[in-house]
Amino acid sequence: MTKPLALVVYQSLMPGSQVVNRLQDLGYRVLSMNDPWALRETAEREKPIVVVIDLACKSIDPLPAITAVRQNGATSHIPIVAFAQSVDDPFIETAQNAGVTLVANEAAILTQLPRLLDRALECD
Repeated sequence: MTKPLALVVYQSLMPGSQVVNRLQDLGYRVLSMNDPWALRETAEREKPIVVVIDLACKSIDPLPAITAVRQNGATSHIPIVAFAQSVDDPFIETAQNAGVTLVANEAAILTQLPRLLDRALECD
């Protein structure tokens, strides 16, 4: 049986590589990328079960890329779990308006990843 694919977008080595390792420990195949602008195309081609994205990308704001995923009929269903060093209510609201399913801070993404994935993957 094929392992589910998680697409992980990050530019900072920490915690990005830690998220990749944690997903692999949980039994996911992981495709890492560092360019948020390639997210829509890669998600459409690779068909991941979930996207995990670092909102603190240094060179490019990832929110427009997330919106592009949501606006594409072939990728709009994919849950997107986002993380950042710190999150507050306005930040969470902005991310959710862009199309993020769940937002967590860096500590939570590492310690609570199985629960976050379960919540993100719940069917309505």
